Amino acid sequence: MSFARYIEQTDPPRPAKETLPTMYDLPSEDPEEPGLPDEFHDLQPELLRITFQPPAYSPEQVFSASDMNLYYDVRYPNRYKRPDWFGVVGVSKLYEGRDLRLSYVIWQEGVSPFVVVELLSPNTEAEDLGRTEQKDNQPPTKWQVYEQILRIPYYVVFSRYTGRLQVFRLQGGHYQELALTESKVWMPDITLGLGLWQGEYAGVNRLWLRWYDRKGNWISTEAEQERQRAEQERQRAEQERQRAERLAQRLRSLGINPDDDTLTEKS
Repeated sequence: MSFARYIEQTDPPRPAKETLPTMYDLPSEDPEEPGLPDEFHDLQPELLRITFQPPAYSPEQVFSASDMNLYYDVRYPNRYKRPDWFGVVGVSKLYEGRDLRLSYVIWQEGVSPFVVVELLSPNTEAEDLGRTEQKDNQPPTKWQVYEQILRIPYYVVFSRYTGRLQVFRLQGGHYQELALTESKVWMPDITLGLGLWQGEYAGVNRLWLRWYDRKGNWISTEAEQERQRAEQERQRAEQERQRAERLAQRLRSLGINPDDDTLTEKS
């Protein structure tokens, strides 16, 4: 099969970015999987993983993954979905408490994800939003698996192209889209909220999806915590400098030279 396409030549030539194919135009080695995750699909799930810290669960009882095969039906063990990111609570962070997972197999784990996030791409939007139907003799759609088989309580869809966040909650056996306030949703079962945050992560300032706590504070990354500690240390040093300066001024007002070394010797 040839994937070549004819590009009409112009004079002067059109810019390369208008004529060269993107990852969404190019085929994958797997004919059923067009393209690979882009850079955003690497960074955004990483930020979700770092800030996914449900307070009611110890870190050893929280697992999350991105672009990992999620096997959902023991009757068809080769069938899987691959969420952009999903989070599970009440399951060992390591498989059987010993090793990193190669995949997430529902009939072995015994616990379904609590929340799944899909990041819209041009070639996955229809399926991510449940607009595709199951074909004869074909596996169920992503929407059907999340809603009807795994019964995942929260299904989140985010488009970085439009900045739109959509959250679907399982109610009465079906997903119902929630009306969001300030592009945020609170999940009481895990005492965490998920929302859109404008800020810098990995050197990129843009709109990101991240977790926040019951007080509305965004869960900090390790890098942010380190900067906060450095800032607190700087503030303490500045307060000490100001305290020393006030003491020196008081000594001068009493006619005492604070820079006199004999004061230190006498004391």
